[in-house]
Amino acid sequence: MSGAGEGKKLIGKANVYIHEKGKSNARITHIDIELGELNDIIKPGEASYVQGKEGGVFIGLKREMITRAEKKLKE
Repeated sequence: MSGAGEGKKLIGKANVYIHEKGKSNARITHIDIELGELNDIIKPGEASYVQGKEGGVFIGLKREMITRAEKKLKE
C-alpha cells in the first residue's frame, strides 16, 4: 500500500462490504465498493478489471473511463 503521492487524488472514503449470496438480492457472493464519485469514472453497468495488490486492489480502466478519470484529476 503506497498511500498518497504525486499524481494521486483522493476522491473520498468508500464503504466496502462483502455481500453474501442470497442476501439483499445478491446472486453470488461479491465485494461492493460504494462511493458515488466512482460513478463519475465507471458508469453503472460498465465492466472493468480488478487485480489484487499488496494492501488492496487495482482497478484497471478502459479508454473512456481513463478520459473521465483524467478529467476528474483536473477538477
